[in-house]
Parts: sequence; C-alpha cells; structure tokens
Amino acid sequence: MTTAIADEFESHRPRLFGLAYRMLGSADEAEDTVQDAYLRFSGTDRAGIEHPGAWLAKVVTNLCLNRLTSARSRREQYVGTWLPEPVVSSDGTLGPLESAEQRDAVSMAVLVLLERLTPTERAVYVLREAFAYGYREIAGVLDLSEANCRQLHRRAARRVGEPGSRFVPAPEQQEELVASFVTAARDGDLAGLEKLLADDATWWSDGGGRVSAARRPVEGREKVIRFLLGSLEKWGAALRFASVEVNGGSGLAAWEGEALALVITFEVRDGVIGGVRAVLNPDKLEFAGRQLARR
Repeated sequence: MTTAIADEFESHRPRLFGLAYRMLGSADEAEDTVQDAYLRFSGTDRAGIEHPGAWLAKVVTNLCLNRLTSARSRREQYVGTWLPEPVVSSDGTLGPLESAEQRDAVSMAVLVLLERLTPTERAVYVLREAFAYGYREIAGVLDLSEANCRQLHRRAARRVGEPGSRFVPAPEQQEELVASFVTAARDGDLAGLEKLLADDATWWSDGGGRVSAARRPVEGREKVIRFLLGSLEKWGAALRFASVEVNGGSGLAAWEGEALALVITFEVRDGVIGGVRAVLNPDKLEFAGRQLARR
C-alpha cells in the first residue's frame, strides 16, 4: 500500500512543485511544502479522497498561504534586493513551457511582481493564470465564493499587469540576444553593450548579506555597463560561465571552482535587454546547483 501511495503521489509531484514554487518564489520551500503534502496524503484515509489531484492542489495551496504569511515579514528584513530562487527549467522541473505565456508566468520578472500581492491574491492569480483553473475550482480550493475569486483576480491582474501586456520574445531571439551580450561584455565592447541594453536598463543583485553584491538596483544603461565591466574586471577571471535555461528564459550560470556562484536571468523587451537579475546568495543557489550537477 505504501508503495502504491508513493507512486500515485509521484505522478502529481511535478505539478505540485510548480504550484508551490510559483506561490513562494523559493524552490527549497516548495520542496518542503510538497513533502508536507505527501505526509498528509499518506496519512489520510484514501476513501475520503475522491480526486487526489484536486485534493493535493488544495493542500499545497493552503500550506503555501501559511508560509507566505511568515515569509512577508522575513523579506521585509532581507538585506538588499530580494529575488526568487532560480530554477533550471530545461529539465521540465517547472512543467511544460511551450508558450510565451507559460514562460512569462515563471520568469523572474513576474515572480517579483507577484510579491506585490496579498497571499490570497497570489493564490488566485497563480491558479488562474498558470494552471487555468476556473473560478469555481479556485473557490473550492480557497473556500471562497466565485464572486470573491473573480474580484481578487481582477485586483491581482491590475497590480501585476495582464500577461498580454508583456512581450516575451521567441526563445531563439532571446538566446541570440543573451549570447551577443555575453560576447560584448567579455570583449569589453562598450558600443556593443550600448546597442543591447535599453536606456532605462536595470541590474538587480541578490546577495542576501551572504556575499558581496550591490544592495540597491543599478539603474540606467551607462551605470549598468560600468557596473558590469567593473565586476568582470574584479571577479571575471575566477568564474567559469555557461548558458542555461532559467525560469523559462535564456540565462547564465557561473561557477567558482566547483561551487555555483551566480545565476543571471534577463528581461527582454522591444529587442533589447531591459533588466538583469543576478542571484548570488549561496542559499538561493542550492537547488539550481543540484539541478546543474545532475546534467
């Protein structure tokens, strides 16, 4: 029986992890949440669970709501810029990312925007936009009325922005742009970098007080270029870079020796790079590090 329960749960695990990660912005916390859901699943009378997938989604959502309540106060005390934990998405960990909308839903940019929402707004938005739940289904998950869920979704969409308002480039275009950016940065090509970055480009760094990192966003193309070239001059020789698909888009990973030291994601709009998010906090790199070690 135990093996059968475990096998049944494993068939739902990828979807549950994707739900928890979108809710929490933390891969490690998402793993812990899914494990907590398994313990509840294995300890519950099977006769009382008519639809295991729906039952588990409700459990995971409510576990995430509990975690988000305490996470908000921790993030207010976070040192410097808070960014989500990066997840390598080319291995299917975040589920199918076949459309621009699916890639957009797990991008760093959108996960940062979701931080604007209350926990309940976030749950409604994620269930609706990422998992195509109907309002009746969402109401059942959250024990709310359908009308309330519709209102919460409208409010969340206004604060995050409708998915159609963000242009998500084709993967090939994004890969080409990021490759050109890497080449220009490595060669110290100022003119090349100026062409690739938007006038109002911004660079965010998340060191969490654990490692040296800019604690405030670097804003404006010229300042971003100076910051980038200065960082490469100081640290670049010690790092080994590789392209990797992160959160549904083209990114970079960098190792110092055997340790993953940095993961960078890019926000592309109108054919240029408008935002760069660099995660350096070693605690936030553990999950991606394990993923990359298996490759």
